[in-house]
Amino acid sequence: MRRGVRRDAGQAFPLYIVAVAGLLFLALALFAVGQAAATRNSAQTAADAAALGAAQSYRDDLYRALHKAVESGDGWDDLLRALGVPTGTACRNAMWFAGKNDARVTVCTPDSWPTSFAVRVTTRGTVGDSIVPGTERTHASAGAKSVVTPRCTVRPAKSGQQPGGGDGGKAGKKEPGKGKIELICDGKPWTLDPKHLDPFPEPSDFFAVRLAR
Repeated sequence: MRRGVRRDAGQAFPLYIVAVAGLLFLALALFAVGQAAATRNSAQTAADAAALGAAQSYRDDLYRALHKAVESGDGWDDLLRALGVPTGTACRNAMWFAGKNDARVTVCTPDSWPTSFAVRVTTRGTVGDSIVPGTERTHASAGAKSVVTPRCTVRPAKSGQQPGGGDGGKAGKKEPGKGKIELICDGKPWTLDPKHLDPFPEPSDFFAVRLAR
């Protein structure tokens, strides 16, 4: 009996080694998958941050330009529709946010109406060493798109009134575009008086920023 037990134990030991080796390989494979997923998530986080950073920078530039245009009474129409300022600063801001998330921007493409920014990034770090060959040299990439949309439109003019404000009957006594600007912002009426702009509404009151999937 003892010889039989020893013989069975001796036969089972190689199977035990194979089973343990298989489980170890599976664990390492799962770890490699986890590494890749973590790197991919990091890339997506960086892309989202970069896209939002670009849109927020563009919104701030729009806001400053709109304030000046309303104050001077000239050329605020396009700005109110989220158009009309350069986009270079926005893409530079995207690069800064990507860098803060250990990634670099490979693409930053501004679009028009509604103004949007398509951003693509690549992680600076790699997936790292794993049982999968080449992962130590593999970077993750991801893309995101942000949109800047206007919240306000010019309130339709009443009978006898110029669009955007001002009395049609008194137009000869006023400089064109210098009257009060009547707006509808998210369904609420607003009035901007170029002579009394303090306090001026916040950037988020004029423009919405969001990610577009």
